[in-house]
Amino acid sequence: MQERVAQFEVDHVGFLDASGQVLEDLPEDIADLEVIKQGYRSMVLTRLFDARAINLQRTGQLGTFPSSLGQEAVTIGFSLAMQPNDRLVPSYREHGALLCRGVTLCELLLYWGGDERGSDYQQARKDFPLAVPIATQCLHAAGVATAIKLRSEPQAVVTVCGDGATSKGDFAEALNVAGVWQLPILFVVTNNQWAISVPRESQSHAQTLAQKAIAAGIDCLQVDGNDLLAVEYASRKALERARAGGGPFLIEAITYRMGDHTTADDARRYRDDDEVSSHWQGDPVARIRSYLVEQGGWTKDQEEALQADCQVELERAVADYLAVTPQPASAMFDYLYAELPQAYEGQRQQVIDRAAEGKTDE
Repeated sequence: MQERVAQFEVDHVGFLDASGQVLEDLPEDIADLEVIKQGYRSMVLTRLFDARAINLQRTGQLGTFPSSLGQEAVTIGFSLAMQPNDRLVPSYREHGALLCRGVTLCELLLYWGGDERGSDYQQARKDFPLAVPIATQCLHAAGVATAIKLRSEPQAVVTVCGDGATSKGDFAEALNVAGVWQLPILFVVTNNQWAISVPRESQSHAQTLAQKAIAAGIDCLQVDGNDLLAVEYASRKALERARAGGGPFLIEAITYRMGDHTTADDARRYRDDDEVSSHWQGDPVARIRSYLVEQGGWTKDQEEALQADCQVELERAVADYLAVTPQPASAMFDYLYAELPQAYEGQRQQVIDRAAEGKTDE
């Protein structure tokens, strides 16, 4: 005898088409215009920051940098849904979310400039720093969520990874423990279609990446990641549920990486310009701006003022970053351990001595 013991579905949520027009009647509790204006400002600032950071890297004033061009609605969307006491455990492309959480532009520049002081956020003290390793942050987030549950705190954790990270064991292990222990955590999978040079269709034969949560007993949803309204709405519902004890949730946000993987990459080697150009039609920044204009909540004067204000804020941050005195070479030993192991003390002293000798030679 054969009988079906389980059946699953994955829903897709999107409220705006590529031109910013509403597809259907919006939910009654959709984010109001003031929240969306706040989100739009953050998206504009994030995009300007991206461009400026790339210029700094090209002129030798910043280290390797990963652009979030084209993905701004994802990072800003879930950050708008978070409460101040929630915890963010990001990957390496969530500049916009960190800015929304209170991290400064200068701190972000310091981090990508190789200065660990950039991870010592003065405002978002409980959020984790950017994580370059792939999917390891998912396990860290599960640990944080475990602590929150044990303390019965009305908080939730948001962790973010890319489509490529869903092929890593760390991701599967984090999902498994989150499902078993019913942890208050939201997994956001930013499906930007490329894991460096590996396209989405070569990574997984699964119809969606959201369905990977089903095996762990976790509810999931796929959203239009270029639709700020949809990302904010889906994230808010998931986080409200998590804080109330409803367990974990996974959102797969469909978007596209418009730029290179990082400034060390040249995406033209593995994808056509025509492919990239076609995705500009779904530009999340232009889409939500069109929505605001259509709703009567945004004018040309407001747009010009916003662009000018963001440029001033950005240039001030760049000036502050460039004025920071670099740390000595010995600082490489200062951020790994609470107490430096004895085996490294001698090495640290050697670095200090050689630096002193170099100054004497000068």
